Amino acid sequence: MKHPYIDVDHSGGRVMPVLNIAMVGSDDLAREIAKPTDQRDVHTYVHKESDADGPRILSIIRPAKYPERLRPFLNALSAARVGIIEIERIDATLGEALVAFASSNLTKGMAIINAPDGEWVDEDQAKMLFKQAGLGDWTFAKGDGIELRTILYGFMDSIADELKANAEAPLVIPVDQHFNVKGIGLVAIGYVQSGTVNVHDELVLLPANGTGNAKSLQVMDDDVPAARAGDRVGLALRNAKEDHLGSGTLLVRPAIEDKKTNTSVPLAVVAHERSTIHLQRSPFQKRTLAEGDVVHASVDLQFVVGRVTSADGDTAVVAWENPLFIRREHPEPTLIAQLDSKPRIMGSARLERIE
Repeated sequence: MKHPYIDVDHSGGRVMPVLNIAMVGSDDLAREIAKPTDQRDVHTYVHKESDADGPRILSIIRPAKYPERLRPFLNALSAARVGIIEIERIDATLGEALVAFASSNLTKGMAIINAPDGEWVDEDQAKMLFKQAGLGDWTFAKGDGIELRTILYGFMDSIADELKANAEAPLVIPVDQHFNVKGIGLVAIGYVQSGTVNVHDELVLLPANGTGNAKSLQVMDDDVPAARAGDRVGLALRNAKEDHLGSGTLLVRPAIEDKKTNTSVPLAVVAHERSTIHLQRSPFQKRTLAEGDVVHASVDLQFVVGRVTSADGDTAVVAWENPLFIRREHPEPTLIAQLDSKPRIMGSARLERIE
């Protein structure tokens, strides 16, 4: 099978497909599968190997402070295409994780039972919970790192067409870090959620509506001419203002309006200040939305607070504290959370912008 998308491998000029994997589990298990790279709030681990078609990469994203901190977990889900859950016990935290993965439409994944010494997990009960949550197709796996990686590479092959289509979609890059580097200037870091960014591309910084130019790009510490969907990329930005960057900033291509060629291309995302949300509640969620509720929306690594101004069952109108940007084409599921609810994940929602 020809691998679908992107990263340039400068050792040989070949492409390297990347599979981002959201993980709830231990550092020990993650290290068995891949090599640790970044160990901040969200720990990342990378494994690269080659086959007849060239190198390909597994990239594990593990929110180390979950369940205490919800946002890094939701960000990991937003960047991922498949999941891993290590089951130490059957409890409310496992239930919330299942709800979150299912609401994110991560229907491919791997569960590993690893109960602490002296404890036991009923595999049949765990499988039933996965099925009830909507994750009945997940694989319950055993074995060493090699066997687990084989399963993950199988997932990569099974969604090759999806990965290729995402790399060819309009560009969306949520920024989660930014800083100044001596001799380089302003650098923004984030996952390419869709599309491709090239060196010298003009970019729009939302919601500030500022602009900048991609002076250079780095993926996995290598300078690259382009980065595509799935890559975690560092962009050195020329002519951009630092106060236009923050957690939740999106980088997209400018809109095009050319009357001479009759060309019109809008921004890749639409700003929502008020939305009608159609909530698909998770199977384990008994709470319903009510007027006055405070909710959080998570999509494309954004985490935006809103207040319900009216509600009728699972349909509600929400006013957002800051603009919430939704892709025009093939929008990702928007997770709706209430931090005082159990589980905190209400479910996923389809949003309609209110003018």
